[in-house]
Amino acid sequence: MFNETFFMVDFPALLIVILASILCALMGSFLVLRKEAVMVDALSHSVLPGIVMGVFLSGSFSILYVMLGSTLSCLIAVLSVYALQHYARIEQGAAIGTVFTTMFALGVVFLETFIGGRVHLDTQHVLYGALELTYWVDPFTYETMPTQIKTLGIMLTLTLGFLILFFKELRISTFDPLYANLQGQKVTTLHLTQIILTALIAVSCFEATGSILVIALFVCPAASARMLCDRMETQIWLSALIGVFCAITGYYCAAFLPISLGLEHSINAAAMIAVICGICLVLSMLFSPAYGAFRQEKKLFN
Repeated sequence: MFNETFFMVDFPALLIVILASILCALMGSFLVLRKEAVMVDALSHSVLPGIVMGVFLSGSFSILYVMLGSTLSCLIAVLSVYALQHYARIEQGAAIGTVFTTMFALGVVFLETFIGGRVHLDTQHVLYGALELTYWVDPFTYETMPTQIKTLGIMLTLTLGFLILFFKELRISTFDPLYANLQGQKVTTLHLTQIILTALIAVSCFEATGSILVIALFVCPAASARMLCDRMETQIWLSALIGVFCAITGYYCAAFLPISLGLEHSINAAAMIAVICGICLVLSMLFSPAYGAFRQEKKLFN
């Protein structure tokens, strides 16, 4: 299995999805604790107008234009949700639903109007990503390293730095924002920075993994870890480990398992990883030692 083809095709795809799973799990833990996981759905759908305009302006799928367009689109979505919540006094769920459906619909209109068939970009690519198309011409050399790996590596460094520098403030503001305000913390600024960083992570993961997997990686590992522990530090690192496990297991089940079973083709890696994420969440909900459904059922009978 570990031949030259593996290191040129499968290894970079695995590396990308492992980096993406760690990034999404780290920030997803805070979103789950804040009960803002639906924000990821909004961000994942809101990038489409930016991607389309990036492709339109560059005339090709240029990573620079796509990243800039996606980032701008996500920032517009974040600020729109914030404005609807704080100025129009609209409930958070309604604000998020309004913004992401509007922006995704706008992106589809832009896609059909400006792109058509001139560039290989369609809604399937947007939803499911293109992990299988990742290619490392000369493995382990920086010059030929796929751009996605470099981008995710930079984002992981920024995310770890942010969490290390502001972990105390993030912990207090996540569980008790009123107390954090009384301590003089700029809770709104910190929260907006956190959401913007989440948007940048979603954009960084988007090209290769697609929006479906981005949502699954943000929510499922973090929610699974929340069922298994009560300490915030433990949850963050456990969610990252669960994300990496889902990434490796899902990729293996998609790329290698079907062929080893005698099937002719492999299946979509992003979709299978998302399925594994969902399975992990269901298992944690059922069998968690403290909060699982079976544990609660035993308490009722005891």
